[in-house]
Amino acid sequence: MITYPCAKINLGLNIVARRNDGYHDLETVFYPIRLNDKLDIKVLNDCDYNEGQCVLAIDGISIEGDIKDNLVVKAYNIIRQHFPEIPPVNIKLTKNIPSQAGMGGGSSDCAYTITALNKMFNLGMSIPDMQYIASKIGADCPFFINPLPSFATGIGEHLRPIHLDLSQYYIGIVKPQVMISTREAFAHVTPQKPTRCCLNIIEGPIESWRYELVNDFENSIAEIYPEIAVLKQRLYDIGAIYASMSGSGSALYGIFKHCPRNFNSSSFDKCFTAIV
Repeated sequence: MITYPCAKINLGLNIVARRNDGYHDLETVFYPIRLNDKLDIKVLNDCDYNEGQCVLAIDGISIEGDIKDNLVVKAYNIIRQHFPEIPPVNIKLTKNIPSQAGMGGGSSDCAYTITALNKMFNLGMSIPDMQYIASKIGADCPFFINPLPSFATGIGEHLRPIHLDLSQYYIGIVKPQVMISTREAFAHVTPQKPTRCCLNIIEGPIESWRYELVNDFENSIAEIYPEIAVLKQRLYDIGAIYASMSGSGSALYGIFKHCPRNFNSSSFDKCFTAIV
């Protein structure tokens, strides 16, 4: 089975409280975009492999870390805990979504693995069933089980689908060579309730978002990595009507009424770029 995990951007991101369990409550709008990895999942019939094994190969954009720690492997392993009868599989993952970008690439790969295994082996799980399992792997994994524009609360696992359509706009993605861990991002943020909820702000014209819709990570991250602010201003300079960092970074996006010209790595030196 071949499936195409999508990326997401955050439209506003407010860290509203620190929880007793060490996590943080947040408010954000997740919006799926047409930047996709590729998952090719096949039943593994080679008798040389142990039953219950997930053999993962990765190409495309390089990612760090041990294969066994990849969220795709974790997704297979947790599904097999619930359904021990599923066979071993061979998975080829082609990465087009940059990692440590705040775009949910790994979480999406995880969620799409769960939905693919559910379909391949007729496991009969509902969307809430799969979202519950995905939540055990990562906070934003549940969103990608059914990736519709959604208002997210809690640690990102409580989702309310909303009506929001940006299909008439172009979304430009810029990812500098900066790696920001989630731990590092949270270390520099003081939780507080926003003056206005991002859900209410996005009901207004996109042109007004620039003055109200904020990502609480952005200013503190830009103090450490000044190129974040430089790239954001560059997006506005070439015509974006709204620009922001996505998630905990380091990717930024701009929303454009018209397709921006020369939107490539030569215009954004040493950056990953894409228009969707």
